[in-house]
Amino acid sequence: QVQLVESGGGLVQPGGSLRLSCAASGSIFSLYTMGWYRQAPGQQREQVATMTSSGITDYADSVKGRFTISRDNAKNTVYLQMNSLKPEDTGTYYCSALLRIGEIDLANKYWGQGTQVTVSS
Repeated sequence: QVQLVESGGGLVQPGGSLRLSCAASGSIFSLYTMGWYRQAPGQQREQVATMTSSGITDYADSVKGRFTISRDNAKNTVYLQMNSLKPEDTGTYYCSALLRIGEIDLANKYWGQGTQVTVSS
């Protein structure tokens, strides 16, 4: 089994910062792209930022210049540093990981349970 455990969400004022962490554990043979998605109430889940195992990043336009994704491959952990937070950044943030659990298995995307981020004064 594979588990993705997120941490670091919370309540922050506009202009503040938060750092999210997500650690993948379990039967992981190969770990590829890791990333963060978010979902606001009544809206679809959207990609926030992703990073491949070789370090290539991709950001949503709405977070470019404010959010930074990073990862520690030795720890199977991905981070999201969020600065200059805005009320529209509020939502549940989900960690994802594309990985294989065995040499002959196909890659599948796994999800964390989500962590709440609320930006409000």
